[in-house]
Amino acid sequence: MAYKSKYAPKYHKKYIGDPTKIICRSTWERKVCKFMDLNENVLKWASEEISIPYFSQIDNKWHKYYPDFFCEILKKDKKISKLVIEVKPKKQTKEPVNKKTKSYLREMKTFHINTCKWTAATDFCKKNNWEFKILTEEDIFK
Repeated sequence: MAYKSKYAPKYHKKYIGDPTKIICRSTWERKVCKFMDLNENVLKWASEEISIPYFSQIDNKWHKYYPDFFCEILKKDKKISKLVIEVKPKKQTKEPVNKKTKSYLREMKTFHINTCKWTAATDFCKKNNWEFKILTEEDIFK
């Protein structure tokens, strides 16, 4: 199901970037936007504002990955944690196993590209002393 909407933050000063250009590509992303905006422990946040280069062996080319979110969170110990967050359905975080379906090749290609993106994001975050997280419906709807 395709879903696309704009999000208008209540607390513009927390947003890194242009707050009039926040695009939610799913209802899950919209829920995360609202959480980032309204949670007082989220000091700063951004949506698709970071670019991470990654190499795909599918076409042997470099591409740019724009993770769904970046945020700075004030933790209970008063330290600030910086996170890069991707929102995905849980089934897209695992390698497809049913080779008999018509969609298997497309699902494998998507999984491979996502794996390349997430490896690059993990490396990028380690270099910057940040954390990379993938949020699924299990995390968003706890």
